[in-house]
Amino acid sequence: MIATKLQSILLIMILASSLVCCSPKEPVKIGFLGGVSGRVADLGIAGRNGALLAVEMRNQAGGINGRTIELLVEDDQQDAEQAKAAVQRLIDQKVEAIVGPMTSMVAMVTVPMVNQAQIVMMSPTVSTQDLSNIDDYFFRVISSTAEYAHKSADYQISQHGISRVAVAYDMRNESYSESWLQAYKKALTAQGGEVILAEPYYSGDDVNFATLAERLLKVEPDAVLVIANSLDTAMLAQQVRKRDQRVHIATSEWAATERLSELGGNAVEGMLVSQFLDRESNNPSYLAFRQAYMDRFSMEPGFGGATAFDAMNVVLAALASKEKSQTLKQAILSQGVFVGVQSEIRFDSTGDAKRDTYMTTIHNGHFIRLR
Repeated sequence: MIATKLQSILLIMILASSLVCCSPKEPVKIGFLGGVSGRVADLGIAGRNGALLAVEMRNQAGGINGRTIELLVEDDQQDAEQAKAAVQRLIDQKVEAIVGPMTSMVAMVTVPMVNQAQIVMMSPTVSTQDLSNIDDYFFRVISSTAEYAHKSADYQISQHGISRVAVAYDMRNESYSESWLQAYKKALTAQGGEVILAEPYYSGDDVNFATLAERLLKVEPDAVLVIANSLDTAMLAQQVRKRDQRVHIATSEWAATERLSELGGNAVEGMLVSQFLDRESNNPSYLAFRQAYMDRFSMEPGFGGATAFDAMNVVLAALASKEKSQTLKQAILSQGVFVGVQSEIRFDSTGDAKRDTYMTTIHNGHFIRLR
């Protein structure tokens, strides 16, 4: 009787052990944070798609050490409180990392949360200098605002003789726009130029872009610079062009989505923008990525899709290669250099990155590289 009971217990233990061995491994959970709804959702949607494509491709290749990757998408709605709630949900679900956010405003209110939780936040597009040179859990795969602002100012002065600039900048993404403006002012002033007017505004459906354009043009600038999202930049450019066909118009990399030319039409032709995506690149890895993205989502990836794909792949590569004794943060910093779809991503000791940047213009509705 006792022997029979022991045999039964052993049989149950063997069966239980076999079930554990044969059951699928727990997935690797990674969060995505971006604004995927609302009037300026184009950047967040591109970012989500790029991150999703990287996850799908990794899963098709076997995942990470036999574990599939599960992407948990959260919509920050470009709202501080919604963003904090979204990050808390991801933390509660014990994600290994968060890819995102896509704007500096959201990063400023959520980075303290990931620092406390000690979870890596890998942003595809946040560039504010307010998060530069800090040893924390925030990483980014692009350069800071200073890189783009300096390149823009240098090109405008050297190639177009621009010296008097009127600026409109969106305070709803204050950390980014203020950071960009200050770096631009510094570069412009160093070469004898001047920001003669800086007009802040808050993005929204109630903005009177006609009045804003009139204020900018009243000071008779050589150029109008817009530091804003693609929708606002397109609308303001249209109002500027209704009043002045000759003044130069420039914008920051934030606006450089495909939506800018779609909405702006002729008003954005010739617009100058420094950015980190070369859409004319013949790099085989970029061409392969672009085709895969278009096959999957039936649209161009733009800079948001490309950098989110890069950001997710950095996280996935570091998770796959990290030693048991390492944290994900340590694994990323120890490797330091990762391959992006167009250029290397080189992290410094605080998680800030350097990558190639380009001066571009819009010609026949397309971004064309100038240098």
